[in-house]
Amino acid sequence: MGRELVARHLPAIRSEFSPDFLIANSENLTSGKGPVPEHVAFMRDLGFDCLTGGNHVFSHVKDLAAELSDPRSIQIRPANYYEVPGCPIQGKGTRVIEKGGKKVLVIKLMSSTFLKDDVYNPFLKADEILASSATEKFDAVLVDFHRETTAEIYCMAEYLSGRATFVYGTHTHVQTNDEHVLESGTGMIADVGMTGPLHSAIGQKFEGRLPRMVTGVGLFSKKPEPLSEGPGSLHAVLVEIEGGKCLSIEKIRIRD
Repeated sequence: MGRELVARHLPAIRSEFSPDFLIANSENLTSGKGPVPEHVAFMRDLGFDCLTGGNHVFSHVKDLAAELSDPRSIQIRPANYYEVPGCPIQGKGTRVIEKGGKKVLVIKLMSSTFLKDDVYNPFLKADEILASSATEKFDAVLVDFHRETTAEIYCMAEYLSGRATFVYGTHTHVQTNDEHVLESGTGMIADVGMTGPLHSAIGQKFEGRLPRMVTGVGLFSKKPEPLSEGPGSLHAVLVEIEGGKCLSIEKIRIRD
């Protein structure tokens, strides 16, 4: 349902707001898990300039390996996975987008707090990426921070204050009501929200989630299935940027 909502409402969003760049989190793009190549292509054909992954980005790694390894791919994964000799991690954690005379750096980071993957410190990784890019001139630096807690995204925004243009959270699926711009010109929001079925267990049928929550026993769990019917909602944010600073953040919510 999420892909259908984006395809259906994106023309109206383009018409009203005329965004220069389109960036989306593709963490649940394919039946609630990380994307497959055809769905990356689907979003690229819609005009998206970058897709950011997260803890599910390698769900279909056998299918997605070539896509992740393609330097031209719009799909990126968390930058702070450990780089271990003999165990290569496919893909890249940043993407530079050049379009319309503007140059944007997108950085994808992930926390290990309450998430299963053990990753390198995201704050220090942000330092490393910005230091290695210090000689380049960007019109904006955007940071997608995939995390569970709200404290982390606030601390990341403060840590990157004046160095990043916009720091935003993904993974917790609910659009938050805390968008604001720091005095340094760095904007932030704790979570941009989910696009998909409105009344669902983060896009899935309740039958697959409720039994364990009610009984506390995994024995009664069923394989989660994506919900493809009923009301849906699209969540996004429009960020106005000038001179590398965030001027305003406008939330977008469309009920379908």
